[in-house]
Amino acid sequence: MKFATEEELAGHHAATVRGAIEGTLGSLAVTLPATWYLNRRWPAFRALPPQLKALGIVLIVAPCYAIQTERRGVEYDESTWTGAAKAMLDDNERKEESRWESLTNSQKMKDWAMRNQYKIILGSWAASMAIAGTIVMRNRYQSTPQKIVQARMWAQGLTIGVLIAAGVLTQTQRQQAHDNRSVDHSWAAILEEQQKEEQEIQLHLTQAKPQTQSA
Repeated sequence: MKFATEEELAGHHAATVRGAIEGTLGSLAVTLPATWYLNRRWPAFRALPPQLKALGIVLIVAPCYAIQTERRGVEYDESTWTGAAKAMLDDNERKEESRWESLTNSQKMKDWAMRNQYKIILGSWAASMAIAGTIVMRNRYQSTPQKIVQARMWAQGLTIGVLIAAGVLTQTQRQQAHDNRSVDHSWAAILEEQQKEEQEIQLHLTQAKPQTQSA
């Protein structure tokens, strides 16, 4: 078992800090201008208490912060892997690239959609909410309380639609995983690579002994 060195721990810490900064600044670069725009153009949003507006920003910034921090940490960990584990990862990456290149354009789109289904769902939900809110707020024949009630009804309906879509996609993904299930033999591949490394080391040592004795 390989223990992390002080340099590796420091590098991992630096990578996670970098990810935290990227996630925080990136999400703030989107949420702050969006909040300013909504506060300027949408009376219903402007009427919300500051605490609720701040909560909306936090609900976006916090996941971005956590995801990017974890992503940078994992990237650093993978960059330090060596030996059998690194060889197995490289082999899996080559297989994945080969599989991706063999797909048609429609299959690539479907594969990408299945791997990013929650991003697509959340993005579609946010876009539809923005469109619905814009349409509702432009209605000149309704008062502000009526517009808020109607916007809330749209939000409830869209949320239900998103949940249904997520359920359908999840069930489809589970069915595909069940149909294409395979046994994980990664541990066997790692052991095989380790045995090869040990054999190569023994071979080098065996070849080095006669040279040392003759000298």
